[in-house]
Amino acid sequence: MNTKKMFLKGLAALVATSAFLATPLAAEEVTLRGVSCFPIGAPPGVPFERLVTEINEKGKGVVQINLLGGAPAIGSPFQVVERMAQGAYDIAGCPEAFFGNIIPEAPALRLQEKTFAELRENGGIDYFQEIANKKNVQFIGRHHDDGAFNLFLAEGKAIDKADLTGLNLRVSPVYTAFFKELGASVQRSSMPEVYTLMESGAVDGYGWSVRGISPSWYPVTKYRVEPGVYRASIHTVANMTKWNALSDEARGVINDVIIGSETKMEGTSDHAKQLDAEMLKVFEENGIETITLQGEEAEKWVRMAGETAWAEFIEQNPETGPKLKELFTNAE
Repeated sequence: MNTKKMFLKGLAALVATSAFLATPLAAEEVTLRGVSCFPIGAPPGVPFERLVTEINEKGKGVVQINLLGGAPAIGSPFQVVERMAQGAYDIAGCPEAFFGNIIPEAPALRLQEKTFAELRENGGIDYFQEIANKKNVQFIGRHHDDGAFNLFLAEGKAIDKADLTGLNLRVSPVYTAFFKELGASVQRSSMPEVYTLMESGAVDGYGWSVRGISPSWYPVTKYRVEPGVYRASIHTVANMTKWNALSDEARGVINDVIIGSETKMEGTSDHAKQLDAEMLKVFEENGIETITLQGEEAEKWVRMAGETAWAEFIEQNPETGPKLKELFTNAE
């Protein structure tokens, strides 16, 4: 073989090798470690479990989520997102009430008056994202909504105006300031204690989301007060470092599923209205009557709910609070 033929043969081999190396290899399927802030199988945690199943179906060959478990089996629900940010997990499903310890601005997600589509359009979610990213948390979306919060009362404790004077109510941080401002005395307790407190008469009522109430509480509950306030939302968040390391395709799969659920669960959607209608029927079947405040009393109820919550929020978040209120509410 002469020199020229040897050169051409070597050149052809080099070109072939270069072409092979330039061809992108198929990306390997990535598995994320997922956790829930609720026990696996518990009603509040089921929406996230369904979400994981949908992502795994649509993400075959691209991205999967291995759901490791839920709180309290994996630890305190209030530490799930904090541990995720530190790298113990990659993605989690939690209500904002469980990650306010790491992101103090999280309550804005329940005080929103705009739809999430509007918040994505007006920069509200982008601004919240900036805040969350500083804690190595990526906010992906609101995947579930248990509706507005209502006040539920025991028999003989009906009200007809926005005045809670004389009532002792079981509370969570969500509505403590609101109930106190209207004259109630309050006490904290865990969820399992609500029935016992109501049954014994130790409390006269409790606040809870309209779709999240435990069926075991029906026998000790006589009234539900409208209008509802705030939103009982549950969100999907991720470890920001891990999220940024995912391929565009993997992030796309997760975003499509979660934002699709976010839109479906919007309080103004037909789906959400149907869920509320079904829940009202359940209340009626279990003898829980609806008290609907009217006129000025209803206006005062809603106004005080907003004013007390945002005043507390801005006091706790003086630098970010005013801008979040501007972006998340309809206040002029």
